[in-house]
Amino acid sequence: MRRLGDLEAEIMDRLWTWNRPATVRDIVDDINKTRPVAYTTVMTVTNILYSKGWLLRGKQGRAWLYTPVRSREAYSAALMEDGLGESKDRPAALVEFVSNMSDDEMAALRKALRTVGRQDKAKR
Repeated sequence: MRRLGDLEAEIMDRLWTWNRPATVRDIVDDINKTRPVAYTTVMTVTNILYSKGWLLRGKQGRAWLYTPVRSREAYSAALMEDGLGESKDRPAALVEFVSNMSDDEMAALRKALRTVGRQDKAKR
């Protein structure tokens, strides 16, 4: 999975944070609170995200409403999987990754592993 570009990431971040469909105007107005960006630029990049399968869109009047296809967590997980896939020794890469985790992150990882383990047992 290719990492999102800067403006792509800004757009997706807003949509993930808002957790609701939004128009290009909504996104432009929010970005313009911190820096200037042209409506047409955001419209183009949003359309590219739609074409790449990152966004769904539906008409509301004359405007398109955009909604993310994947969650922020699914995107992050895919990036981690790709990073792990770059290693010739996945177990060693996992050890390196885990050794840099905080205690809270380790606890969250243990909990996630238990949850996945229970889900696997339930499928059998």
